[in-house]
Amino acid sequence: MFVLSTRSLSTRFGFVNSAIATTLTQRNFSDSRTLYQNNFTNSIREVSNVIKRRFEDGKMARIAKPAPNWEAKAVVGGDVKTLSLKDFASKYLVMVFYPLDFTFVCPTELIAFSDRVQEFRDINTEVVGISCDSHHAHIAWDKIPKNQGGLGGIKIPLIADLKKEITRRYGCLFEETGHPFRGTFIIDDKGTLRVAHINDTEIGRSVDETLRLVKAIQFANVHGEVCPANWKSGDRTIIPDPKKSKEYFAQLKDDK
Repeated sequence: MFVLSTRSLSTRFGFVNSAIATTLTQRNFSDSRTLYQNNFTNSIREVSNVIKRRFEDGKMARIAKPAPNWEAKAVVGGDVKTLSLKDFASKYLVMVFYPLDFTFVCPTELIAFSDRVQEFRDINTEVVGISCDSHHAHIAWDKIPKNQGGLGGIKIPLIADLKKEITRRYGCLFEETGHPFRGTFIIDDKGTLRVAHINDTEIGRSVDETLRLVKAIQFANVHGEVCPANWKSGDRTIIPDPKKSKEYFAQLKDDK
């Protein structure tokens, strides 16, 4: 902090009137103190924001780590309930982030997952849709018939992430627009995040691929073997061992 004294003003800058020098000194001191206080406050705020970001980073979704918990209002069978990740304990969970209600690709995806939700439930898996719309918007959209762009009574819960906390924590928020990208996250029955796929908004997802991933994770968990490219239930797997894996690779044919 730099403050000029009355003496320095009088001698250095040629002020012969001490009253003027005193007034300017007091004003300079006041301005300097204000500047110092503002800088100090801003510094504290910046440090606080850094600490907050680091704290939040600890809650960010990461592969092979416990999935960040969440709690929010949801539309379930036309009713509004409060759901959290803990409600799906001991189950596999597919979290389907989508950009917006009342749009174009989104209803096709949600209806596709809804139509086949029983296939997921048959393998101890639940599916939820998540956007940053309110639960009121979810209800209104769900009441619109499918042939008019609505959901027509969807069979999976729709999470209302109005504060964008879940979307941001799972790394799906498109900050420029305030809505999610299309994100697919698979959490296993131990609460560990196993799959995180995020793609741009123009591209719809495959229910078949999501089912395949869940089944592959479950197979690997039970048998301790790994699933090769394009693996489907019933296909051969690989024992993750330099010698034992040769059994799988021996069946492959070299291109001629």
